[in-house]
Amino acid sequence: MDTVPTATTKTEEDLSTYYQRIRHDSEQLCEPLEIEDYGIQTMPAVSPPKWHLAHTSWFFETLLLKPFLKEYKEFNPHFSELFNSYYDTIGSYHPRPERGLLSRPTVKDVYRYRHYIDNAIKTLLSQTDHADYEEIRLRTILGINHEQQHQELLLYDIKHIFAYNPLKPTYKSQDLNRQQSHKTARGVLQTQWIECSGGIKTIGHSGDSFAYDNESPQHKVYLEDYLLASLPVSNGEYLEFIEAGGYKKPDYWLSDAWKIINQQGWHAPLYWQKIDNQWWYMTLSGMQPIDLAAPVCHVSFFEAAAYARWLDLQLPGIRLPSEAEWELASKGCAINGNFRDAAVLQPVAAQQPATANQCQQLFGDVWEWSQSSYSAYPGYHADNGALGEYNGKFMNSQMVLRGGSCVTPADHIRASYRNFFYPHERWQFSGFRLARDIL
Repeated sequence: MDTVPTATTKTEEDLSTYYQRIRHDSEQLCEPLEIEDYGIQTMPAVSPPKWHLAHTSWFFETLLLKPFLKEYKEFNPHFSELFNSYYDTIGSYHPRPERGLLSRPTVKDVYRYRHYIDNAIKTLLSQTDHADYEEIRLRTILGINHEQQHQELLLYDIKHIFAYNPLKPTYKSQDLNRQQSHKTARGVLQTQWIECSGGIKTIGHSGDSFAYDNESPQHKVYLEDYLLASLPVSNGEYLEFIEAGGYKKPDYWLSDAWKIINQQGWHAPLYWQKIDNQWWYMTLSGMQPIDLAAPVCHVSFFEAAAYARWLDLQLPGIRLPSEAEWELASKGCAINGNFRDAAVLQPVAAQQPATANQCQQLFGDVWEWSQSSYSAYPGYHADNGALGEYNGKFMNSQMVLRGGSCVTPADHIRASYRNFFYPHERWQFSGFRLARDIL
């Protein structure tokens, strides 16, 4: 998920304060954990919570303190390898699938490491007359946003760790049913088809606010007129696909997808479980009855594409939107919604009918799969060295998601934000909405 920044931080808070706030947020997210939770790794894509805490500190140490703070002394030279994620230009790194095999450093040591780094960064940021202060500032902003990405990954991983445990532990106790006002597939909120005009359009990040390099440069795209669903696909709607035998019919699935669902025994979204003839799912608040009106979550690109194919056979022209179609439809929409700041940590149903010709829940709740493969925009050039490894080397075999989720920090998202994952992955908070060709 790492990418390179292009511009500035927020104007309303001092850079040092901004840094401290985000670093504090990471530790707050870990407060509900017991010491035994910090070192668990349940699959190669999941990292132990203590690894996230250490890696984000390694990032500041490696890209800021070592090159710019005079006479800086490493906290522990071995950490350079243990907490490097994938930066080949920096050096070797511990294998990702084996992060959960490390009992040391202890959690206490990791927190000591974090506070050591925080004190050194405070010193560095106070050196406003430093000859390289502008580069320091930009890298600090990058590190802050990098840490926010890992805060989201941290919650993905905690949920996977807890779901793997037969006890189904609770990260945050709350009754999600009390926050849900709709118990039918859609209740009074019916999906509408929003008309979107095509033509030659411009997409990509603009302005002086922070963005990753993969969001630039701005460029022209050509689109045909299209329709976009006003709401993401709901649990109730996806359940219809399951009950229609969607996971049993190869007609709906891409070739690689059909192999995976049979090899791994997929029959529903990740974390769904049928108990006494009722569907439940694992949440960060433990096992809960499925809210049929809430956006479906923890589905892969393969599952989103299969659902679209199933519906296309009934209503010709149904498909997933391109990322350009999604971004253009979101222009002018307020970036608000069910983000991590709301503290629900689970997708919820839209509570109010949409105004005419307007999409709902574009931001927050679930990252939305697009049909666009993750590749460079025209005119994109990766930087040299470690910063160039943020983005360019991942531009193959992955798909783009848009909009943020219920565990994304609200101040971390924007319309041009390009998230990306492999098409089979589904432990992230991912869902989708549909597009339709105008035939």
